[in-house]
Amino acid sequence: MLPPILILHATGTNRDREAAWACELAGGAPEIVHMNQLLAGERRLMDYRMLVLPGGFSYGDDLGAGKLWAVALRHGLGDGLEAFVAAGRPVLGICNGFQALVKAGLLPALRDMEPLSNLSISPSTNQQATLTRNDSGRFECRWVYLQPQAGSPCVFTQGLHEPIYCPVAHGEGKFVARDKATLAAIEAQGLVALRYAREPHAAEAAAAEGVEYPWNPNGSQNDIAGVCNPAGNVFGLMPHPEDHIVPHQHPRAHRGEHGCLGLPLFVNGVRYAAEVG
Repeated sequence: MLPPILILHATGTNRDREAAWACELAGGAPEIVHMNQLLAGERRLMDYRMLVLPGGFSYGDDLGAGKLWAVALRHGLGDGLEAFVAAGRPVLGICNGFQALVKAGLLPALRDMEPLSNLSISPSTNQQATLTRNDSGRFECRWVYLQPQAGSPCVFTQGLHEPIYCPVAHGEGKFVARDKATLAAIEAQGLVALRYAREPHAAEAAAAEGVEYPWNPNGSQNDIAGVCNPAGNVFGLMPHPEDHIVPHQHPRAHRGEHGCLGLPLFVNGVRYAAEVG
């Protein structure tokens, strides 16, 4: 039986079908479900083995990118979402979905960090980072390279060594930890799963030296493109791996270029979902 995967739709999200297709190609059985269906009890979160929060502009980003979706997740799903994560089931947030997970306090979810008392949602969420406006001051839509980080507990990047090539499309994608201690803890615990890199042959040097714009499209601290929680089952990233899951989607496929697909992230996630109880 294929593992059932919930593609969570909120008003304004628009990458649902692409995420569903990626999960289907990876061997899962995706279903696009609106937030209201979960809130009304028409669907049960624990009936699914994997949760995907796709990109878009949830609730119009009226109070900031992903903020209202974060409130809905924390206060609408609350204990159910925490139980899903605690059960080890994989959760993937892409772009706006990543923003929502971070602002709901589900990423990076460092242990033993002092909560803040002036959070925009509530102190209980213990938001430890944010995704803020790009350094360029404009919406960035370009293809970037992502280098998987060895030693990360992220289940989605396990065993991946080849860079991923896929587009970004965001105005608020700059990853910033709330303070130096938090950033140091993220690095020390290996929670950075993906970093922006220059290109495949220079990926190792880029990871060591850091990369500049446009390779790092938003100015994220330490070139962070994606992070996971300490257990490794919750993962978020700003770029869109669902936009490069088959060879002909490569922007230079007509010139014979190929490789660096985003599909392996989904294959790993679906495989893990099939194994968890």
